Amino acid sequence: MMQDLAMHMLEILMNSIGAKSSKVVLRVRDSVRDNVIDMEVEDNGGGMSEEMVKKVTDPFTTSRTTRKVGMGVAFMKGLTEQCDGSFDIVSTLGEGTVVKASIRRDHIDAPPMGDLGEMIMYAIQADETINLDFYYTTDTEQFLFTTDEIREQLEGVSLVEPEILIWIKEYINEGIVHAKEGMV
Repeated sequence: MMQDLAMHMLEILMNSIGAKSSKVVLRVRDSVRDNVIDMEVEDNGGGMSEEMVKKVTDPFTTSRTTRKVGMGVAFMKGLTEQCDGSFDIVSTLGEGTVVKASIRRDHIDAPPMGDLGEMIMYAIQADETINLDFYYTTDTEQFLFTTDEIREQLEGVSLVEPEILIWIKEYINEGIVHAKEGMV
């Protein structure tokens, strides 16, 4: 398994990027009240056939040509099963994919959240042209980060400039800290 939830989500984000998505939306809901962490990745990439959707949770099923196994979806599904959660994947060929996963927040096997700012930084670094929206929601607050908004502010400066990537990571992590301030 992976060390934290950010690593699990990054694997799913990388699948979206690999599917030639131009738009990816990542939603994370961290609810103390409902004792749940919900994660959702939605993309407008190439999507999958019904047959592939049925097989995608098998770690020995992958569309990659560089290696024969694809662990991201299988690990995420395994984590949800291990932590009294749920997992669902819906995909339409040529339209995109939605992966939803949730875990019981206080489950003994629930991994820590990890560095979500770093996760987003790596996803942007993998494909700076992708339009990525990231929502982090608690019981009382919501933080939103969008690459479109940042691009507009930067007026042509690349998102993958090292200073920009570090700023993105720090900005996201500060936003998450602020959103968590109202948590019990």
